[in-house]
Amino acid sequence: MNVLVIKANNRPDGISTRMYETFMDTIKDTKNLEVVTYDLFNEDMPYLGQELFDAFGKLQAGVELNDYEKRLLAAKQKAKDLTAAADVIVIAFPLWNLTPPARLHTYIDYISEAGFAFKYSPEGDLIQMLGGKKAIVLCAKGGIYSTPERTAMDMTVSYIRNLFTGMFGIEITEEVVIEGHNAFPDRSEEIIEKGLQAVKAAAKKLI
Repeated sequence: MNVLVIKANNRPDGISTRMYETFMDTIKDTKNLEVVTYDLFNEDMPYLGQELFDAFGKLQAGVELNDYEKRLLAAKQKAKDLTAAADVIVIAFPLWNLTPPARLHTYIDYISEAGFAFKYSPEGDLIQMLGGKKAIVLCAKGGIYSTPERTAMDMTVSYIRNLFTGMFGIEITEEVVIEGHNAFPDRSEEIIEKGLQAVKAAAKKLI
């Protein structure tokens, strides 16, 4: 089984970093898994914009790409190749300002390509193209966002769910969320430890 583990936090003391480390430690001695770590903060990940369309136009016209365009196309292709090869995609990331980090947004921008992750039927219906793959979502949120009053504010797990499941056809089999460790400092370690045990349980299902 090919497992792609996406690390979307470069804070050494970040809780989602601890979730990533716990997951990796749990599966480290497993013989039947081929694990690739995709550390987004160690990657060259130019943002998408007009440069992408300029690059496509230059390729069609046989015109030399500039450095930014070359970097952009290489990063986009790497993201697609890693995603295509994976049977299971694990994403460990925090809530920053109510959304995932920009690097994770950029990875999703790279793979959200018509003809790769989805396409449209002649009738205009969305056809998912990454069906058969599974995903495990590991997310840390310092505050409490699971209450009815705040759920609509949180665009982290729901964002991943909408893209992965709704557009791409990837089944999310596990969602582990650690939340409230900053809101309740007196219970912080208890909240975190409970969440890390849930991470271990999710990882063991791959073993």
